[in-house]
Amino acid sequence: MNETFIPSQPACDDPESIYGSLTVDGAIGQILYSFDAVSGYEQIPTINSIGRVLDQIIVSGLNVPAHTNAAVDGYALNSESLPAPGVTVKIPITGRALAGTPYDQILGPRECIRIMTGAEIPEGADTVIMQEHVQLDGEFIHIDARHRIGQNIRIAGEDIKEGSVVLEPGKFFTPADVGIVGSLGISEIKVKRKPRIAIFSTGDEIYDIGDALPSGGIYDSNRFTLSSALKRFEVDIIDLGIVPDEEASLQNALNNIAADVDMIITSGGVSVGEADYVKDVLANLGTVEFWKVAIKPGRPLAFGNLNGTIFFGLPGNPVAVLVTFYQFVLPALRKLMGINNAPPVPKFRARAIERIRKLPGRTEFQRGILEQEENGELSVRTTGKQGAGILTSMSLANCFIILPHDSTSVELDDYVIVQPFAGLMSL
Repeated sequence: MNETFIPSQPACDDPESIYGSLTVDGAIGQILYSFDAVSGYEQIPTINSIGRVLDQIIVSGLNVPAHTNAAVDGYALNSESLPAPGVTVKIPITGRALAGTPYDQILGPRECIRIMTGAEIPEGADTVIMQEHVQLDGEFIHIDARHRIGQNIRIAGEDIKEGSVVLEPGKFFTPADVGIVGSLGISEIKVKRKPRIAIFSTGDEIYDIGDALPSGGIYDSNRFTLSSALKRFEVDIIDLGIVPDEEASLQNALNNIAADVDMIITSGGVSVGEADYVKDVLANLGTVEFWKVAIKPGRPLAFGNLNGTIFFGLPGNPVAVLVTFYQFVLPALRKLMGINNAPPVPKFRARAIERIRKLPGRTEFQRGILEQEENGELSVRTTGKQGAGILTSMSLANCFIILPHDSTSVELDDYVIVQPFAGLMSL
């Protein structure tokens, strides 16, 4: 050969090679632009709707609260009984009202009734005095001039008015939403059907737990982490196990499942090695939108479409699988589920208490331990070694330290962006 050097080809693990890689934001934008939410719904009991996504408009058929009621335990009276400044008055107690057992007479002027929280305000009353603000004297109370008209009263329809739209399609149901629908007396609702998601691992060195482990073999952890991450959401998971790293096997696996699921997530086989076939098979069966992202760890990431089925080919390294799941698959999952009110995943600044090495040209997601110091300031340090195969770095961490695309190394006491795991793992 006459060349004095061997020209480098783009390589997934080469820190000097960024050719052909999308930025993280560019990749997320391309993913979210390429598909719509699932269609179809289920009719389910309201009590079981936590974590589901509403597929109907909820209109109230009644006022909530249904009647004007007491906000505290105390004494209901007419505001004409309130004394002038500097004066106290003595008022007789003529009855009582409990939640569910109202006082059934008209309350006269210069009299009061004992009333409990939630009890209906009787006709003639417009004010409730908290029991801690009266002096009890047998069948009388003494009150001073500190009170105002209308205090401690909840007006009928104050929370929800009859005929109003309460919840709209796309609402991700929280415990409060379940309670709201229950308060309207609605026993069943329509929710979007659960997305069906298939997962499998590839690699001839990968073995199932329980198998004898030959020299050079490793047990498959990726399906365990992916399945566990997905189980936090209301999706149906189809675990296809381990698929051999052979073109025909991968093609058969994808052909057999694609029409029955909404999303396929694989791990391994998306790099540039001789036995990495996922990208080529995806190109043969559907479309490849991209297969490299300027990210560490996780650069070899294939994303595409199999006749309407979303496809993610995640890297094989265990940490890279989780990083790419939370940064790319999770936003896609939110859209696929049809969630319209998903809050942004929180990110904020914390002080780095160690130096962190970083090259420009890629976004890095280092695993960090976020702590609050005695002065209230947040500080962060890495979990130590940050290799893409060191899964314990994810177990020890409670956040990602996000080092932006064009940034360089972080010095001691610099401020960095952190993304707590709590915000990622709870939707």
